[in-house]
Amino acid sequence: MSSALERLSIEGRAGALETIVEDPGVAGSSYAVVCHPHPLFGGTMDNKVVTTVARALQEIGIPTLRFNFRGVGASAGVFDQGVGETADADAVASWGAERWPGRDLVIAGFSFGGYVALRLAQQRVPRHLITIAPAIQSFDGSKMAVPRCPWLVVQGDADDVVDPAAVIAWVNGLDPKPRLVVLPGVGHFFHGRLRELRDAVIDAIQSG
Repeated sequence: MSSALERLSIEGRAGALETIVEDPGVAGSSYAVVCHPHPLFGGTMDNKVVTTVARALQEIGIPTLRFNFRGVGASAGVFDQGVGETADADAVASWGAERWPGRDLVIAGFSFGGYVALRLAQQRVPRHLITIAPAIQSFDGSKMAVPRCPWLVVQGDADDVVDPAAVIAWVNGLDPKPRLVVLPGVGHFFHGRLRELRDAVIDAIQSG
Protein backbone atom coordinates (compact mmCIF):
# COMPACT_ATOMS: atom_id res chain seq x y z
CA MET A 1 0.00 0.00 0.00
CA SER A 2 1.57 3.28 -1.11
CA SER A 3 1.30 6.37 1.04
CA ALA A 4 1.29 10.00 0.00
CA LEU A 5 4.26 11.77 1.61
CA GLU A 6 3.91 15.34 2.85
CA ARG A 7 6.62 17.43 4.51
CA LEU A 8 5.49 20.18 6.84
CA SER A 9 6.16 22.01 10.11
CA ILE A 10 4.04 21.57 13.21
CA GLU A 11 4.22 24.22 15.90
CA GLY A 12 5.57 22.86 19.19
CA ARG A 13 6.28 24.58 22.47
CA ALA A 14 9.90 25.25 21.48
CA GLY A 15 9.03 26.24 17.90
CA ALA A 16 8.50 24.50 14.59
CA LEU A 17 8.89 20.72 14.38
CA GLU A 18 10.00 19.22 11.07
CA THR A 19 7.46 16.52 10.25
CA ILE A 20 6.70 13.93 7.58
CA VAL A 21 3.10 12.81 7.13
CA GLU A 22 2.47 9.58 5.23
CA ASP A 23 -1.16 8.68 4.64
CA PRO A 24 -2.23 5.53 2.79
CA GLY A 25 -5.56 7.26 2.20
CA VAL A 26 -7.87 4.49 3.33
CA ALA A 27 -10.69 4.54 5.85
CA GLY A 28 -9.45 3.59 9.29
CA SER A 29 -9.78 4.12 13.01
CA SER A 30 -6.23 5.16 14.01
CA TYR A 31 -3.28 7.38 13.23
CA ALA A 32 0.26 7.03 14.59
CA VAL A 33 3.05 9.19 15.99
CA VAL A 34 6.51 7.59 15.70
CA CYS A 35 9.39 8.87 17.90
CA HIS A 36 13.07 8.63 16.93
CA PRO A 37 16.24 7.70 18.88
CA HIS A 38 18.39 9.98 21.02
CA PRO A 39 18.98 13.42 19.46
CA LEU A 40 22.50 13.70 20.87
CA PHE A 41 23.60 10.41 19.29
CA GLY A 42 22.46 10.98 15.73
CA GLY A 43 18.81 10.03 16.10
CA THR A 44 16.44 11.47 13.49
CA MET A 45 13.04 10.73 11.99
CA ASP A 46 14.85 9.10 9.04
CA ASN A 47 16.33 6.34 11.22
CA LYS A 48 15.66 3.02 9.47
CA VAL A 49 13.95 1.44 12.47
CA VAL A 50 11.62 4.45 12.69
CA THR A 51 10.83 4.31 8.98
CA THR A 52 10.30 0.53 9.16
CA VAL A 53 7.75 0.92 11.97
CA ALA A 54 6.02 3.73 10.09
CA ARG A 55 5.81 1.71 6.89
CA ALA A 56 4.48 -1.32 8.75
CA LEU A 57 1.67 0.82 10.14
CA GLN A 58 0.95 2.32 6.73
CA GLU A 59 0.73 -1.17 5.25
CA ILE A 60 -2.28 -1.84 7.46
CA GLY A 61 -3.92 1.49 6.66
CA ILE A 62 -2.67 3.68 9.51
CA PRO A 63 -1.35 7.15 8.57
CA THR A 64 1.88 8.08 10.34
CA LEU A 65 3.59 11.20 11.63
CA ARG A 66 7.38 11.06 11.89
CA PHE A 67 9.04 14.18 13.23
CA ASN A 68 12.38 15.51 14.41
CA PHE A 69 12.59 16.33 18.10
CA ARG A 70 13.55 19.86 19.10
CA GLY A 71 17.06 20.75 17.96
CA VAL A 72 17.22 17.99 15.31
CA GLY A 73 17.25 18.78 11.59
CA ALA A 74 15.02 21.78 10.91
CA SER A 75 13.21 21.54 14.26
CA ALA A 76 13.63 24.51 16.59
CA GLY A 77 14.86 24.30 20.18
CA VAL A 78 17.46 22.32 22.12
CA PHE A 79 17.58 18.87 23.73
CA ASP A 80 15.49 18.67 26.92
CA GLN A 81 16.16 15.28 28.58
CA GLY A 82 12.92 13.71 27.34
CA VAL A 83 10.61 16.25 28.99
CA GLY A 84 10.52 18.71 26.12
CA GLU A 85 10.61 15.86 23.63
CA THR A 86 7.42 14.46 25.18
CA ALA A 87 5.84 17.89 24.69
CA ASP A 88 6.99 17.75 21.07
CA ALA A 89 5.34 14.36 20.57
CA ASP A 90 2.19 15.65 22.26
CA ALA A 91 2.03 18.63 19.88
CA VAL A 92 2.37 16.29 16.91
CA ALA A 93 -0.35 14.01 18.32
CA SER A 94 -2.66 17.00 18.74
CA TRP A 95 -2.05 18.01 15.13
CA GLY A 96 -2.90 14.46 14.05
CA ALA A 97 -6.14 14.54 16.02
CA GLU A 98 -7.18 17.57 13.98
CA ARG A 99 -6.05 16.03 10.69
CA TRP A 100 -7.89 12.75 11.33
CA PRO A 101 -10.78 13.64 13.66
CA GLY A 102 -12.33 10.78 15.56
CA ARG A 103 -9.38 8.44 15.08
CA ASP A 104 -7.52 6.81 17.95
CA LEU A 105 -3.84 7.48 18.58
CA VAL A 106 -1.11 4.86 18.16
CA ILE A 107 2.18 5.85 19.83
CA ALA A 108 5.44 4.23 18.74
CA GLY A 109 9.08 4.88 19.53
CA PHE A 110 12.56 3.41 19.15
CA SER A 111 15.25 3.52 21.87
CA PHE A 112 15.10 7.02 23.44
CA GLY A 113 11.94 7.45 21.36
CA GLY A 114 10.50 4.44 23.19
CA TYR A 115 11.03 6.30 26.45
CA VAL A 116 9.27 9.36 25.03
CA ALA A 117 6.44 7.17 23.70
CA LEU A 118 5.91 5.68 27.15
CA ARG A 119 5.97 9.16 28.70
CA LEU A 120 3.35 10.35 26.22
CA ALA A 121 1.21 7.31 27.03
CA GLN A 122 1.09 8.59 30.63
CA GLN A 123 -0.67 11.71 29.35
CA ARG A 124 -2.87 10.26 26.64
CA VAL A 125 -4.76 6.99 26.27
CA PRO A 126 -3.49 5.46 23.04
CA ARG A 127 -5.15 2.66 21.10
CA HIS A 128 -1.77 0.90 20.93
CA LEU A 129 1.72 1.56 22.31
CA ILE A 130 4.80 0.21 20.50
CA THR A 131 8.24 0.51 22.11
CA ILE A 132 11.24 -0.85 20.20
CA ALA A 133 14.41 -1.46 22.30
CA PRO A 134 13.16 1.10 24.85
CA ALA A 135 16.00 3.02 26.50
CA ILE A 136 15.49 1.48 29.94
CA GLN A 137 18.68 3.15 31.17
CA SER A 138 17.08 6.57 30.63
CA PHE A 139 14.24 6.25 33.10
CA ASP A 140 12.91 4.70 36.27
CA GLY A 141 10.26 2.39 34.89
CA SER A 142 8.82 1.80 38.36
CA LYS A 143 7.54 5.38 38.36
CA MET A 144 5.62 4.93 35.12
CA ALA A 145 2.07 3.66 35.11
CA VAL A 146 1.36 0.73 32.79
CA PRO A 147 -0.68 2.21 29.93
CA ARG A 148 -4.25 1.01 29.58
CA CYS A 149 -3.88 -0.26 26.05
CA PRO A 150 -2.32 -3.12 24.11
CA TRP A 151 1.44 -2.59 24.37
CA LEU A 152 4.17 -4.22 22.28
CA VAL A 153 7.83 -4.30 23.34
CA VAL A 154 10.32 -5.58 20.75
CA GLN A 155 13.87 -6.26 21.94
CA GLY A 156 16.89 -7.86 20.30
CA ASP A 157 18.84 -10.16 22.60
CA ALA A 158 22.17 -9.03 21.10
CA ASP A 159 21.53 -5.32 21.71
CA ASP A 160 24.75 -3.55 22.72
CA VAL A 161 23.10 -0.18 23.49
CA VAL A 162 20.06 -1.16 25.56
CA ASP A 163 20.61 -4.05 27.99
CA PRO A 164 18.27 -6.86 26.85
CA ALA A 165 18.25 -8.51 30.30
CA ALA A 166 17.21 -5.23 31.92
CA VAL A 167 14.37 -4.73 29.42
CA ILE A 168 13.13 -8.30 29.86
CA ALA A 169 13.26 -8.04 33.67
CA TRP A 170 11.43 -4.72 33.57
CA VAL A 171 8.69 -6.09 31.29
CA ASN A 172 8.27 -9.19 33.45
CA GLY A 173 7.76 -6.98 36.49
CA LEU A 174 4.89 -5.04 34.96
CA ASP A 175 1.22 -5.77 35.60
CA PRO A 176 -0.38 -6.26 33.20
CA LYS A 177 2.60 -7.34 31.16
CA PRO A 178 3.13 -5.89 27.68
CA ARG A 179 3.45 -8.25 24.76
CA LEU A 180 7.19 -8.95 24.57
CA VAL A 181 8.89 -10.11 21.37
CA VAL A 182 12.58 -10.98 21.84
CA LEU A 183 14.43 -11.44 18.57
CA PRO A 184 17.47 -13.74 18.86
CA GLY A 185 20.77 -12.44 17.52
CA VAL A 186 19.36 -8.97 16.83
CA GLY A 187 21.38 -5.88 17.69
CA HIS A 188 20.17 -2.41 18.57
CA PHE A 189 19.65 -1.23 15.00
CA PHE A 190 18.07 -4.45 13.69
CA HIS A 191 20.66 -4.80 10.88
CA GLY A 192 19.37 -7.36 8.42
CA ARG A 193 16.33 -8.09 10.59
CA LEU A 194 13.96 -5.21 9.80
CA ARG A 195 11.41 -7.55 8.21
CA GLU A 196 11.00 -9.39 11.52
CA LEU A 197 10.44 -6.05 13.23
CA ARG A 198 7.84 -5.12 10.62
CA ASP A 199 6.06 -8.44 11.06
CA ALA A 200 5.99 -8.06 14.87
CA VAL A 201 4.43 -4.60 14.59
CA ILE A 202 1.79 -5.66 12.09
CA ASP A 203 0.90 -8.79 14.07
CA ALA A 204 0.53 -6.84 17.32
CA ILE A 205 -1.76 -4.23 15.77
CA GLN A 206 -3.90 -6.75 13.94
CA SER A 207 -4.27 -9.03 16.95
CA GLY A 208 -4.76 -6.25 19.49
